[in-house]
Amino acid sequence: MNFLTIGHRGVMGVEPENTLRSFVAAERGGLDVIELDLHLSKDGALVVMHDEDVDRTTDGTGAVADKTLAELRTLDAGRGERVPVLEEVLDAVRAPLQAEIKDVAAARALAEVMRERDLADRVEVSSFHDEAVAEIARLVPGARTALVGSRYSTDIVDRAVAVGAATLCLNIRRITLEVVERAREADLRIVGWVVNTQEHLRLVRALELDGATTDHPGIKRTGRFTA
Repeated sequence: MNFLTIGHRGVMGVEPENTLRSFVAAERGGLDVIELDLHLSKDGALVVMHDEDVDRTTDGTGAVADKTLAELRTLDAGRGERVPVLEEVLDAVRAPLQAEIKDVAAARALAEVMRERDLADRVEVSSFHDEAVAEIARLVPGARTALVGSRYSTDIVDRAVAVGAATLCLNIRRITLEVVERAREADLRIVGWVVNTQEHLRLVRALELDGATTDHPGIKRTGRFTA
């Protein structure tokens, strides 16, 4: 299987994260997959934003869930970019997407879009939350799913198997050979995040992971030659 380079929130190392500008730059940079994050607005739109509030990434304040899509549209998400919704990303780029969802409610909204637009092959759904992954699998037969781990032990392999995830997305700073071996025994793919240095890229290669999530498109080029 080919080694995948995944653009973290687009290419957030060089463009405003989770914006159309960032996603287009990731695609132009040749990254294989584009990762993004989804929250529900007050009126149920699938808003592309990492945090629960808008404070860090826009010129506004307050929780995403407390704002309508129209209110979110008034915010500057960086360099004049507006907060996008999932459907706009689907239309702006052609690359495969990895969509991280934060809860079961977002899973249900995403499942509806995936069924309407036949996205099971194009969109892999990831989450830190087991129940959200399980809900996508239930609502979208054949959907590809990934369980994300930041602080984890070998039990994350059992959790992934239990919810039907085919991939583990693991914090590269905490990854161990034991976890990798357990995942391989369970026939799981493994992606390391966030891989922004040559040291971390060498670790990804040494552990023979299936891919790396990165903030910088240059990893795509250097990754081909790093052993």
